Amino acid sequence: MNKIKIFTILCLAVFLSAACGSSAPESVTEPEPSNSIIGIVWLWESVYNRESNETDTVPNPENYTIQFKEDGTFTGQADCNSIGGTYSQENGCTITLGPSTLAFCGEASLDQLYLELLSNVVAGGPDSAGGLALETAGGQDRMQFLE
Repeated sequence: MNKIKIFTILCLAVFLSAACGSSAPESVTEPEPSNSIIGIVWLWESVYNRESNETDTVPNPENYTIQFKEDGTFTGQADCNSIGGTYSQENGCTITLGPSTLAFCGEASLDQLYLELLSNVVAGGPDSAGGLALETAGGQDRMQFLE
Protein backbone atom coordinates (compact mmCIF):
# COMPACT_ATOMS: atom_id res chain seq x y z
CA MET A 1 0.00 0.00 0.00
CA ASN A 2 1.20 3.43 -0.67
CA LYS A 3 1.68 6.02 2.08
CA ILE A 4 -1.30 8.16 0.99
CA LYS A 5 -3.74 5.24 1.28
CA ILE A 6 -2.37 4.29 4.72
CA PHE A 7 -2.59 7.92 5.88
CA THR A 8 -6.17 8.19 4.58
CA ILE A 9 -7.21 4.96 6.34
CA LEU A 10 -5.64 6.11 9.61
CA CYS A 11 -7.35 9.51 9.40
CA LEU A 12 -10.69 7.84 8.69
CA ALA A 13 -10.21 5.48 11.65
CA VAL A 14 -9.41 8.39 13.99
CA PHE A 15 -12.43 10.36 12.70
CA LEU A 16 -14.82 7.43 13.15
CA SER A 17 -13.41 6.66 16.58
CA ALA A 18 -13.96 10.26 17.70
CA ALA A 19 -17.45 10.44 16.19
CA CYS A 20 -18.60 7.22 17.81
CA GLY A 21 -16.87 7.66 21.15
CA SER A 22 -18.40 9.20 24.24
CA SER A 23 -16.66 11.87 26.26
CA ALA A 24 -18.68 11.19 29.43
CA PRO A 25 -18.66 8.02 31.50
CA GLU A 26 -21.78 5.88 31.14
CA SER A 27 -22.79 6.38 34.78
CA VAL A 28 -23.15 10.13 34.12
CA THR A 29 -25.17 9.91 30.90
CA GLU A 30 -28.73 9.54 32.12
CA PRO A 31 -31.74 10.15 29.93
CA GLU A 32 -32.75 13.78 30.12
CA PRO A 33 -36.33 14.56 31.10
CA SER A 34 -38.52 15.41 28.15
CA ASN A 35 -39.99 18.89 27.97
CA SER A 36 -42.17 17.97 25.03
CA ILE A 37 -45.84 18.81 24.95
CA ILE A 38 -46.54 16.04 22.44
CA GLY A 39 -48.61 12.97 23.30
CA ILE A 40 -49.96 14.28 26.61
CA VAL A 41 -53.66 14.92 27.23
CA TRP A 42 -53.54 18.42 28.71
CA LEU A 43 -56.41 19.57 30.96
CA TRP A 44 -57.25 23.28 30.96
CA GLU A 45 -56.96 24.39 34.58
CA SER A 46 -57.17 28.19 34.53
CA VAL A 47 -56.84 31.40 32.56
CA TYR A 48 -55.09 34.56 33.75
CA ASN A 49 -56.12 37.89 32.24
CA ARG A 50 -53.40 40.53 32.38
CA GLU A 51 -55.81 43.48 31.99
CA SER A 52 -58.02 42.52 34.94
CA ASN A 53 -55.14 40.83 36.83
CA GLU A 54 -57.53 37.98 37.61
CA THR A 55 -57.20 34.22 37.32
CA ASP A 56 -60.34 32.22 36.60
CA THR A 57 -60.29 28.53 37.48
CA VAL A 58 -61.95 26.08 35.11
CA PRO A 59 -64.61 24.14 37.07
CA ASN A 60 -64.23 20.87 35.10
CA PRO A 61 -60.75 20.72 33.55
CA GLU A 62 -61.36 17.21 32.21
CA ASN A 63 -63.99 18.72 29.86
CA TYR A 64 -61.43 21.01 28.18
CA THR A 65 -58.50 19.07 26.78
CA ILE A 66 -55.88 19.29 24.06
CA GLN A 67 -53.44 16.65 22.84
CA PHE A 68 -50.65 17.65 20.45
CA LYS A 69 -49.42 15.01 18.02
CA GLU A 70 -46.05 14.64 16.31
CA ASP A 71 -47.52 15.26 12.86
CA GLY A 72 -48.51 18.85 13.71
CA THR A 73 -52.16 18.10 14.45
CA PHE A 74 -54.08 18.16 17.72
CA THR A 75 -57.32 16.76 19.09
CA GLY A 76 -59.28 17.59 22.19
CA GLN A 77 -62.51 18.47 23.90
CA ALA A 78 -64.27 21.80 24.33
CA ASP A 79 -66.83 20.65 26.89
CA CYS A 80 -69.35 18.55 24.94
CA ASN A 81 -67.65 19.15 21.58
CA SER A 82 -64.74 17.33 19.96
CA ILE A 83 -62.13 19.63 18.46
CA GLY A 84 -59.14 19.24 16.20
CA GLY A 85 -56.79 21.19 14.00
CA THR A 86 -53.15 21.96 13.44
CA TYR A 87 -50.42 23.68 15.42
CA SER A 88 -46.92 24.99 14.90
CA GLN A 89 -44.15 25.72 17.39
CA GLU A 90 -42.11 27.80 14.95
CA ASN A 91 -41.76 31.45 15.99
CA GLY A 92 -43.81 30.90 19.13
CA CYS A 93 -46.85 28.68 19.06
CA THR A 94 -49.90 28.94 16.83
CA ILE A 95 -53.06 26.88 16.85
CA THR A 96 -55.40 26.64 13.88
CA LEU A 97 -58.79 25.19 14.70
CA GLY A 98 -60.14 22.66 12.25
CA PRO A 99 -63.38 20.72 12.09
CA SER A 100 -65.23 20.26 15.36
CA THR A 101 -68.65 19.35 16.56
CA LEU A 102 -70.98 22.27 17.24
CA ALA A 103 -73.34 21.09 19.97
CA PHE A 104 -74.76 23.56 22.49
CA CYS A 105 -73.13 22.60 25.80
CA GLY A 106 -75.27 24.81 28.07
CA GLU A 107 -75.17 28.35 29.39
CA ALA A 108 -72.45 27.61 31.97
CA SER A 109 -70.12 26.04 29.42
CA LEU A 110 -66.73 27.61 28.72
CA ASP A 111 -66.50 25.98 25.28
CA GLN A 112 -66.72 29.23 23.28
CA LEU A 113 -64.16 30.99 25.50
CA TYR A 114 -61.84 27.98 25.25
CA LEU A 115 -62.06 27.95 21.44
CA GLU A 116 -61.57 31.71 21.21
CA LEU A 117 -58.49 31.59 23.44
CA LEU A 118 -57.00 28.63 21.55
CA SER A 119 -57.48 30.36 18.20
CA ASN A 120 -55.58 33.42 19.48
CA VAL A 121 -52.54 31.59 20.94
CA VAL A 122 -49.19 33.04 19.82
CA ALA A 123 -46.79 31.54 22.39
CA GLY A 124 -46.59 28.53 24.63
CA GLY A 125 -44.83 25.48 25.87
CA PRO A 126 -43.91 23.61 29.04
CA ASP A 127 -43.79 25.70 32.20
CA SER A 128 -41.47 25.33 35.18
CA ALA A 129 -44.08 23.39 37.18
CA GLY A 130 -44.45 20.57 34.63
CA GLY A 131 -47.59 21.98 33.07
CA LEU A 132 -48.34 23.70 29.79
CA ALA A 133 -48.86 27.43 29.34
CA LEU A 134 -50.38 28.98 26.21
CA GLU A 135 -50.56 32.76 25.75
CA THR A 136 -52.40 35.15 23.48
CA ALA A 137 -50.69 38.22 21.96
CA GLY A 138 -48.81 40.36 24.46
CA GLY A 139 -49.51 37.86 27.22
CA GLN A 140 -53.04 39.25 27.49
CA ASP A 141 -54.44 35.84 28.42
CA ARG A 142 -52.41 32.92 29.78
CA MET A 143 -54.04 29.50 29.71
CA GLN A 144 -52.63 27.01 32.20
CA PHE A 145 -52.89 23.24 31.60
CA LEU A 146 -52.06 20.19 33.75
CA GLU A 147 -51.44 16.58 32.75
